[in-house]
Amino acid sequence: MIYGVPSIVGRFLNLLLTPIYTYTFPPEEYGILGNLLAYVAFFQVLLTFGMETSYFRYANKTNKPNEVFWTSLISITTISVIFILIVSLFSRKISGWVGYPEQHIYIVWMGLTVALDAITAIPFARLRLQERPIKFAFFKMVNIGSNILLNLFWILLCPRILAHNPESFLRYFYNPEIGIGYAFLSYLIASVITLFLFLPDLGIKKIVFKTEKLKEMLNYGWPILVVGIAGMVTLNIDKILIPELIADGKDPMYELGVYAANGKLAILMTLFIQAFRFSFEPFLFTHYKNEASKKVYSVIMNYFVIFGLLIFIGVLFYIDILKYFIGSSKSGYHEGMRIVPWMLMGNLFMGIFYTQSLWYKLTDQTRYGAIFSIIGGIITLLINILFIPKMGYMASAIGFFASSLIITLISYYYGQKYFPVQYDLKKIGSYFFVAILLYIIEMKIKFSGHILAYGFKTLLFALFILYIWVKEKSDLVRLLPKREVVD
Repeated sequence: MIYGVPSIVGRFLNLLLTPIYTYTFPPEEYGILGNLLAYVAFFQVLLTFGMETSYFRYANKTNKPNEVFWTSLISITTISVIFILIVSLFSRKISGWVGYPEQHIYIVWMGLTVALDAITAIPFARLRLQERPIKFAFFKMVNIGSNILLNLFWILLCPRILAHNPESFLRYFYNPEIGIGYAFLSYLIASVITLFLFLPDLGIKKIVFKTEKLKEMLNYGWPILVVGIAGMVTLNIDKILIPELIADGKDPMYELGVYAANGKLAILMTLFIQAFRFSFEPFLFTHYKNEASKKVYSVIMNYFVIFGLLIFIGVLFYIDILKYFIGSSKSGYHEGMRIVPWMLMGNLFMGIFYTQSLWYKLTDQTRYGAIFSIIGGIITLLINILFIPKMGYMASAIGFFASSLIITLISYYYGQKYFPVQYDLKKIGSYFFVAILLYIIEMKIKFSGHILAYGFKTLLFALFILYIWVKEKSDLVRLLPKREVVD
């Protein structure tokens, strides 16, 4: 739990930066942020090239963990330094290629950030290997907190103070022309702080590098690199392709900004899935030898779907309120809300895939995980390339949903062959049917007054909960505290 909390809290706090960005910057500037962060996700995978997992594997099976640590760290640091040099030398050309030639400094800042994060990946992994969760969590929270505070300082505090007092000393720390660039600068400084936190513990005097060990680790880690890239294609290729493939006559960064901002409205589903995985995976490996484990996994899937669908209809029923999380009605962001149902359902099926994919983890057939990730990446890539020119960013949302659905179905098919779990498909299917039916009813029946409209939505939401109660009553009653009878 301690290892997982910083990740979940970090995503939640970064989510809270979204209204700051969208109320401060127009979609075309926010689009630059979404575009560069997508590149960052890819290069984080490339620069670590599976070495983090390889480090865990080989440090656990040797009596010389320091040798494995330094071999991993030196190899990643070398690649990262080369990467920084290339990005710095060609930043102007790169910024021109990605569509914003005047902001080449953003490329340099994010290149440095990616490199520093790759370098600190191994020290973070060593903390986990040494079972030091408190220090791990503290360093992660320092990174997250620094980023949040710096964003607040540059994007909210400085402009407001200087607007009333132009001669304030803050004028030496703030340049309004940097704009959304302060988000990138905040990431960079937070990464520098994190690196400095690790320096005292590195043990420079004990540096050992073994070429033979590196070859072994690279051989072990390259499939992980392939899986990581495939996963990034599924999750982030849309934000790279939209500016390149959007139809002529449209502002590419504006379209991407609208798409990226509305994607944030589906983040509640992502947070739920991430929190669930942190608790489910340890439970999975602890209980799989129990006789009743398969029945337990079936029940868990049932309730996972229930909670996921509650988030699905909850967000969509009250999206007229939630939409102000991503900007005012005049900002232009709200025109992209039609992607939200697809993104929510895509995330839900991705969560079902993670939950259902327990079969290849328990049967040591993890190659299937790689195959499914590659299939998902190919589907996402093809739909984006073929349909973005015709449908715009809507194609990206549908592509994400289609990819998640297909790999879930494929994983289920093979899972029933190698590790059959009797999921209650009839009950799960009925939940999907009722949830989607209620959503369609909510879309078709409109009321002029806000009170009536939200009263109707709440009634539909309550009907779904009532349906769940009727279907799950026998189980739910057992969870309620029993009253003691006193004579």
